[in-house]
Amino acid sequence: MSYTDLYQRLLPHYPPHEAQAIVRLLLEEKFGLSPADIYSGKVNELSAEATTELEKMMCRLENAEPIQYVLGMATFCHRSFFVSPAVLIPRPETEVLCQWITSDLNQPFCALHPPIPTEILDIGTGSGCIAITLALDVFNASVTACDLSGDALLVARKNAIAHNVTINFQLNDALNMPSVDKQYDLIVSNPPYICEQEKTEMQPNVLHHEPHTALFVPDDDPLRFYLAIATYGRTTLTKGGSLYFETNPQYIHEVESMLSALGYRLIEKRNDQFGKLRFIKAQNL
Repeated sequence: MSYTDLYQRLLPHYPPHEAQAIVRLLLEEKFGLSPADIYSGKVNELSAEATTELEKMMCRLENAEPIQYVLGMATFCHRSFFVSPAVLIPRPETEVLCQWITSDLNQPFCALHPPIPTEILDIGTGSGCIAITLALDVFNASVTACDLSGDALLVARKNAIAHNVTINFQLNDALNMPSVDKQYDLIVSNPPYICEQEKTEMQPNVLHHEPHTALFVPDDDPLRFYLAIATYGRTTLTKGGSLYFETNPQYIHEVESMLSALGYRLIEKRNDQFGKLRFIKAQNL
């Protein structure tokens, strides 16, 4: 069972370079083989127990299960996060959103008079990757994160413990957020934004394994989460507070118009690292 044998088993689902990368990641992360070990054929020197485990994992990969679920982890902003089929796999595009927020919030401050905590709310937290990244990378942040899925919150809590951060996790529906006494300086969300009609264009590793509630919206109501969250933000954001969204690039201009109609101002849009207009920021003035 060589490296070549292994990655060729994945060619029905992935192009050669991606199949190779997936198998290398599996062998490196799970079995401790270096690239030199892999290319020199040390896969054949694995113990019988390890070989059996490798075969089970390869069968899952052949079924188009994402490598992140097979390993039980994903990398986001240079950190490892636990993942399971209960949560969406963190995407590299979302890292750009976190970098934008971190850059905006980490402005110079007077060391003698540090500011009060920045209150942040992450709606639809999933694995907790956004909330935890902001808690770690934003100076003096106080982060609340919510999700509709109790199973997702269990994963998010596990990640918060692993990264030694305190997050106020809540079981809430983004479409029906509860009234609260406190106000937030920033609300961020990467809500479901893929229309049902786009399913035919999706890869089976996403379509058949990642949670549909975290992915899809009806074709006739693609802005349902943006409208609900933005409406909620008008009453719960501080004056001058900011709202950040990751969006479907097909609908970002409609999101912009909706935000403007609700009374948000200073609206900005940004590209992801692949040149797609994906992120939007608005202020509650």
